[in-house]
Amino acid sequence: MSIDLSKMPKIGFGLMRLPETDGVIDIDKVCKMADSYLEAGFNYFDTAYVYHGGNSEKAVKEAIVKRHPRESFTIATKLPAWSIHSLEDRDKIFNEQLDRCGVDYFDFYLLHSLEDGNNYDTYEKFDCFNWGIKKREEGKIRHFGFSFHGTPELLVKVLDLHPEIEFVQIQLNYADWDNAIVHSGKLYEILSERNIPIIVMEPCKGGKLANLDEECLDILNAIRPGKSAASWAFRYVASLPGVTTILSGMSTQEQMEDNMNTFKDFEPLTEEEKQAIDKVKEVMFRVEQVGCTACRYCVDGCPMGIKIPDIISAVNTKRKFPGDMRPQFFYNGLVSGNSHASECIACGQCEGVCPQHLPIISILQEASGYFDQG
Repeated sequence: MSIDLSKMPKIGFGLMRLPETDGVIDIDKVCKMADSYLEAGFNYFDTAYVYHGGNSEKAVKEAIVKRHPRESFTIATKLPAWSIHSLEDRDKIFNEQLDRCGVDYFDFYLLHSLEDGNNYDTYEKFDCFNWGIKKREEGKIRHFGFSFHGTPELLVKVLDLHPEIEFVQIQLNYADWDNAIVHSGKLYEILSERNIPIIVMEPCKGGKLANLDEECLDILNAIRPGKSAASWAFRYVASLPGVTTILSGMSTQEQMEDNMNTFKDFEPLTEEEKQAIDKVKEVMFRVEQVGCTACRYCVDGCPMGIKIPDIISAVNTKRKFPGDMRPQFFYNGLVSGNSHASECIACGQCEGVCPQHLPIISILQEASGYFDQG
């Protein structure tokens, strides 16, 4: 039985950051949180083959499947490209997931972390899109989609090639709307134009938008005193048309209560509140950014073939969000088969053609310090 994707719960329970005791998932706490979530009228649980070393899916079985009627909840899980090395691996992993979760079917099933390069190539190589359609036809999957971390160009390509996709999960938050690595705004616009339902991950950017500094909090509290920074991040995303469900990797009962309160009587952002978020972004982005316009004049003549503008994008994001791992992942994919920033020979060709007169050699040294240490 299919689900009306337009009537999904606005808040989804992400099972990637579950509470632990001595390094083991605390099932009693997860049970309490799952019960509270369901009692509040929500029902979307999101897990994956790799979360908590595979134990997240097992927690689904213990905390949810064994304790609540199957029709009272929906489960989403994902197929990991990095674990697929043969056609047989697709069914092997899928059947293991069914067993771990203790279910006969998944309400939502995603190709995990589709992005430019290895992951997307693997899904195509092993015909995972057609495989997913067959699973849906067999009743083992109710709805089929993918989570996405790639470029806007790749998203358009995949959607053109695979119109069978029913929904897409993207990283979306107010800090990443114009981010040249994450592309939140552009991805949202592509999906909106095609009327494809959007599931959102990282609405708080890994907790960063839930833990703002005092200056940013003062801006928000001046309008809605006492409301959490997280509630602002969630309301920003939930106010966007086409967003069906917003995932929150809740680790505590307190986080859950705050999130549920945000959505029980949901209020879209007012114009005044949107302006307040713009002010918060101004404060957050005061960190000096490299003024690269991505004209790419520097690339053609680089004797080492370094993708300078793309590396600069990673540097800008790293400057703004030092603890964010996405720039490192982006960089790793960028230099796979290409030159690292550390391979710059300081010939100066790039600086000689740069219309912005940027100190590119020193910027590449900075990039190497960030990304080439591993």
